[in-house]
Amino acid sequence: MTGGAPRFLEVPVQFSSYSHSRVVVWPLPYERTTSWGQGTARGPGAILEASAQVEYYDEELDWEPFHVGIHTLPATDISDVAEQAGLNQLYEEAGRHLSAGKFILDLGGEHSLSTPIIRAVKDKFPSLSVLQIDAHADLRETYDGTPHSHACVMRRVVEICPAVQVGIRSMSREERDALPELPTTVFYARDIVGSTEWVEDAVGALSDHVYLTIDVDGLDPAIMPATGTPEPGGLGWYEALNLIRRVAQTRKIVGADIVELMPIEGQPASDFLCAKLAYKVVSYVFGGSR
Repeated sequence: MTGGAPRFLEVPVQFSSYSHSRVVVWPLPYERTTSWGQGTARGPGAILEASAQVEYYDEELDWEPFHVGIHTLPATDISDVAEQAGLNQLYEEAGRHLSAGKFILDLGGEHSLSTPIIRAVKDKFPSLSVLQIDAHADLRETYDGTPHSHACVMRRVVEICPAVQVGIRSMSREERDALPELPTTVFYARDIVGSTEWVEDAVGALSDHVYLTIDVDGLDPAIMPATGTPEPGGLGWYEALNLIRRVAQTRKIVGADIVELMPIEGQPASDFLCAKLAYKVVSYVFGGSR
């Protein structure tokens, strides 16, 4: 156990020490600006618990990705810290892990936690771009009185580096009007679901170094109902995996997060999906050319 909490996948001890792990899984139960369903603070714990049921062997790539070493950090909860101070704390801690050569895989928590971590990754990889899988554009300048709302996360991100947004099917008029002036390329769900032709265009719009941020409401709520702001439609499991694998094959993914899981008591399928998706990200990043 790590700090009394489950280790991701319950990886054997010899493959989970910090010093010998290439990947650090970082639980961030941050919840401050959620605007509909509440409960994203419970997301990281639910993912870690469900991960114990994920098979080590990836039948798609024919290997066991945990051999790269996966260390589970203690949870960092900044929910009760002043907003800017908490975000600064995440930035500084992310910088320490990046300086140690770690691939950071964050488990949220609400989406606003991504911004300071992306800022830290950008410090190390100046050519960074961000690939967002999401139902919502998240490009508002402010929302509910704060520029750090989950509804503003990508507006803050594109102030750091360019973005590619995939699966979008909800935005405000304000966001639509701002799009022409923002360094982002949007792939709307209505244009891509059921097709693969768009994948190369999405990958082509990314830089050499990519941070992957996955808001689980980017997936079809038929397979991912456990989120606070669900939207009809969205990517299926294999559509999402196909995109991530292709990015890993042609670009260097240098960090990732999975956010906005709102666990539903007695319905662990969504928790397990997030756990397996996290492990697939590790598999593609470290074995994507297989």
